[in-house]
Amino acid sequence: MTPPTRSPLSAALEGCTILIAVDRRSLELTAALERHGATVRTAPALTIVPHIDDDALLSATRDLIANPPAVVVVTTGVGFRGWMEAADEAGVLDDLHAALEGAQIVARGPKARGAIQQAGLVADWVAESETSAELGEYLLAQGMEGRRVAVQHHGSGADGLDDLFQTAGADVVSLTVYRWGPPPDPEVVRRSVIATAQGEVDAVLFTSAPGAAEWLATARREGVLDDIADLSDTGRILMASVGPVTAGPLRRAGIEPLVADRGRLGSLVRAVVTHFGSGHAAHLPTVAGRLEMRSTGAILAECHIPLSRTGVDVLAVLFDAAGGVVSRARLQDALPRSGANTHAVEMAVARVREALGAPDVIKTVVKRGYRINVLDPAD
Repeated sequence: MTPPTRSPLSAALEGCTILIAVDRRSLELTAALERHGATVRTAPALTIVPHIDDDALLSATRDLIANPPAVVVVTTGVGFRGWMEAADEAGVLDDLHAALEGAQIVARGPKARGAIQQAGLVADWVAESETSAELGEYLLAQGMEGRRVAVQHHGSGADGLDDLFQTAGADVVSLTVYRWGPPPDPEVVRRSVIATAQGEVDAVLFTSAPGAAEWLATARREGVLDDIADLSDTGRILMASVGPVTAGPLRRAGIEPLVADRGRLGSLVRAVVTHFGSGHAAHLPTVAGRLEMRSTGAILAECHIPLSRTGVDVLAVLFDAAGGVVSRARLQDALPRSGANTHAVEMAVARVREALGAPDVIKTVVKRGYRINVLDPAD
């Protein structure tokens, strides 16, 4: 039996192609974006490799059951859930739960807190900045001498927490629940960074700092990172992260992302929908209404108008000029296989005009070229 199709929530993302560099919960994120009209591509830059069968993890777990911790540090939601699953498979979940009930439990962010609550426990404190540094400072201020501390690590390692607490005199039990592995398909990631640099994507979404760093590293290896940064600067591509930690690699690469106000996938989706649906995307005021670019066409006077790939490329060059005159030679460069055929430019512009249904949006400047007919600010 075919499951019923869920009705769309809005058309805010109509015409948008959104790339998600996510492995975990990609189906959930895709479904949420599609319900607002987006076309979604996935290109996970890393995978999560669980340690559920890791003898070291189970040994440390049994040690904590025998000698319960005073403090439990939870750095990631997926890691904490994986730990509980590993304990369940080993038949010691109830014993572990009892051992943790009397501990002070601190979380690195809201996703970690959610996993703690899902396990039937309570987080005593949550780092607002979602950083291990803030978490460490908070615990050090309480004094760690002689305290037994269980630290659940994320896939990138300990963030220095083990050494920090040991130096302060704590008895640290380290728990590595999962690690980051290579992408499922490196060629998909390679093609995704090239497509993004060529304007075939409207937004790229990241939910982990290591995933963002690896995707950017691929863009750097392919020589397109600067192009992506330029498109982000002009507002032609939205780079978005689930929280400030995930935003770190992007900012270090010179890209300022949209950061969800809460570290959850739902908040990330809402931030992207608000960006495109509430007038925050790059736009031009034209004689026919507000004009926005999309990877699949344009939004003119709040209507999505599909265009061919050539049509998008031609309109994008004119859009980037923001009302300035673009020569025929420059437009010719944007056309594939046009050679020295200036007639191809005229035909391409004519097709875009026809598709827009508003010929006056693209104005011919005699002997010079074409420009978007942008309204004067006074009008």
